[in-house]
Amino acid sequence: MASLNKAILIGRLGKDPEVTTFENGNRKISATLATSERYRDRDQNWVEQTDWHNIVVWGNLANDIAEGKRNYSKGDLMYVEGKLRTRQYTDQNGNVRFVTEVHADKMMQMAPARPSTQSSYGQPYTPTQEPTPGYTPQTPEQNEDADLPF
Repeated sequence: MASLNKAILIGRLGKDPEVTTFENGNRKISATLATSERYRDRDQNWVEQTDWHNIVVWGNLANDIAEGKRNYSKGDLMYVEGKLRTRQYTDQNGNVRFVTEVHADKMMQMAPARPSTQSSYGQPYTPTQEPTPGYTPQTPEQNEDADLPF
């Protein structure tokens, strides 16, 4: 029987992605992702449970992140898709430890950590209170004679 190893997560980055460059030029990106769920307990109090996931990125996606083509930072709401991988290592005390990681194939920012205060052209956004020249708003009484397309 066939099997499937796929993880899809939506959560917030717990830290800025860390770039590791190896001698052969390959890059590895490491990050943590927090996913949370809220539910009511028996006493009808809201409980929030947060799980932390280790994210690892290799290949072209890692190169894009390392080169700044994709700018991710702590707090960004992210969509992550990949495979679960478990590895083991021996710590300083000789204990064997296991770590489960999501090896991401896709990673997309859904929302930045903070709303941007700049326009898309890089200029600071300053709302204006002045009406558009040549525009006169109509009151409902003035607009009663308008033909509606439906």
